Amino acid sequence: MAKLTPMKKYIWPLLALSLSFCDEKALPPEAILPVPNERQIAWQEMEFYGFIHFNMNTFSDREWGFGDEKPEQFNPTDLDARQWARIAKEAGMKGLIITAKHHDGFVLWPSAYTEHSVKNSPWRDGKGDLIREFVDACREYGLKVGIYYSPWDRNHPDYGKPEYITYMRNQLTELLSNYGEIFEVWFDGANGGTGWYGGANEERKVDKFTYYDWPTTHELVRRLQPNAMMFSDAGPDVRWVGNEHGFAYETTWSNLMRDSVYAGMPDFDKWARGQENGTHWVPAEADVSIRPGWYYHAYEDHKVRSLPELMEIYYKSIGQNSSLLINFPVDTRGLIHEKDEAAIMEMAAKIKEDFANNLAKGASFSASADRGKDYRAYLLSDGDFNTYWTTPDGQVEASVELDFGKAVTFNRILIQEFVNLGQRVKAFSVEKQLNGNWEKIADGTTIGYKRILRIPDTEAEKIRINFLDGKGIPVISEIGVYNAPPLLFPPKISRTPEGKVNIQAAEEGLQIFYTLDGSTPQPDGNLFSAELAVTQPTTVKALVFDPKTAKSSAVKQVDFDLPKVFWKAVGATEDVQKAFDENPGTFWTSKTNELVVDLGQSVNLKGFTYTPMQSRYPSGFIAEYSLEVSEDGEVWKKATRGEFSNIQNSPIEQSVVLDPVPARWIRLKALRTTDGNAATFGEFGVVTK
Repeated sequence: MAKLTPMKKYIWPLLALSLSFCDEKALPPEAILPVPNERQIAWQEMEFYGFIHFNMNTFSDREWGFGDEKPEQFNPTDLDARQWARIAKEAGMKGLIITAKHHDGFVLWPSAYTEHSVKNSPWRDGKGDLIREFVDACREYGLKVGIYYSPWDRNHPDYGKPEYITYMRNQLTELLSNYGEIFEVWFDGANGGTGWYGGANEERKVDKFTYYDWPTTHELVRRLQPNAMMFSDAGPDVRWVGNEHGFAYETTWSNLMRDSVYAGMPDFDKWARGQENGTHWVPAEADVSIRPGWYYHAYEDHKVRSLPELMEIYYKSIGQNSSLLINFPVDTRGLIHEKDEAAIMEMAAKIKEDFANNLAKGASFSASADRGKDYRAYLLSDGDFNTYWTTPDGQVEASVELDFGKAVTFNRILIQEFVNLGQRVKAFSVEKQLNGNWEKIADGTTIGYKRILRIPDTEAEKIRINFLDGKGIPVISEIGVYNAPPLLFPPKISRTPEGKVNIQAAEEGLQIFYTLDGSTPQPDGNLFSAELAVTQPTTVKALVFDPKTAKSSAVKQVDFDLPKVFWKAVGATEDVQKAFDENPGTFWTSKTNELVVDLGQSVNLKGFTYTPMQSRYPSGFIAEYSLEVSEDGEVWKKATRGEFSNIQNSPIEQSVVLDPVPARWIRLKALRTTDGNAATFGEFGVVTK
């Protein structure tokens, strides 16, 4: 063996020591509490799953049944749960949740504890079990099974008494014992109010903090379904996102001070985003229906969400640290409607298109610092969530650089934290380099399980993601860069009270084609160039066409009734015109809790619409109403009375169908508002066609 020179005698041991440090396996970073448990980890990997709203409301044409419905009303003609499962699977969903019991109390399985059940319906000659059919269909298509159960029951005579809690737990035991593994048990937050209650026909209020004795019910679920997530407004496993638009927030924490807000969530605007210093891991679930309503209504067949709307929901839910739960209002046949199926398939195809090519796969990664060979930046594009890049302890600020080796164009950046060790990032920014110059192109706050940034088309040779602040060192699992093809937005259609219709595209250089006869517009049809006079009940349909790409948007449809130019309010202030100015963005507050309108002519009234106040700080939503009509303004006749169910959580246009009645004067009374304040009117309309 050759003898080492004095210089080599010192260099080689130092080099060997250095190499030994490089090869030494670094310890993983310590978790920052709270962290998800095993069932929450499995749930977050699902990301996207579906709701099935199908129950008695489907046949009573309501959103919330009163509880006095008869089992005989439930009678789907062509029910096929396999169709539901097939559509969900093809759409990329990982599971389905079904409304086993809604507020009206009717149950979809032959429960031993009530007669208000499918067992007393004509469907399957009273021998059917819809939960069984649903479960079998989901398992056939590889979908996980979830159960929605409403704690409120407007049918049961014991609701509000201790005996009802026993009833509720007996039914939960049936559902959670007889149908195999359940991935989520969904408890609705609506509790107490008016109802049939076995014929009592009264209002019953409960203290939702104490009445249900939730800890005992949670223990029951844990014992029967240890792997099931439990959803409610605030947990305990997954929380409501705080709206029914399907949107999470720019800043969304999975942390929550669960013990202080659970069962109440008195201020969703304050707590729905989660809390940086939250004590428990309670991630957000964004729920939204593919139509305005949760249950099927034929008059909403043309109101299925467009592809741009659905993609906006995708990016603001899954793209902002939330799961996404999209609802299908199954129709009276027992099928997902063809238009709903077409819409969700368009969405699934667009998601695949947007994320078809990850440009980060061809980039070289480097970082300002790393923790060692098992935590280096190249792991950020390996497609494995369980590998991650991180920094030495204490180094909260750090950056990751992607070098594409050439100029590339992109408009989406995806980042995932390894949240199994806690959610950490509080602030980050993104820079691009082109021709040697660095420029900031985006910034953000939280990341969480998944954050997707949408930016304008950007050209860069390199990008750098800077982690600027956090609860601890950054622990990043994946980074993706994509160039999503553009998407044409349907046009906006509006009308003035005088009957002038305007149609607008979202961008310049696009053409608009329309029809007024109910037919589908075509790119070689009527080209919109100026306002249209629409003074009779008319269906306006329009699409946007891009002559450069020869692509068309989805069709937008608006049903206009009589123009409101000759309408006059009776006994109200001047700004009452805001209640029917064809602009839902304005509103009028009624000191008398009613709106009286002279239509200027006698009409054959077939219904009316009410849009609640759309302002940022809404108030005075009408919860219960009565509608009266008159032909002379003196003698009034009651036309209908009812409630706008769920209007607090879903403040959209409410449509009420009437048996035709002659009317010139109309009086809409607010019998109760959601917050007890004076009634507000965003927009009032009539239906005569």
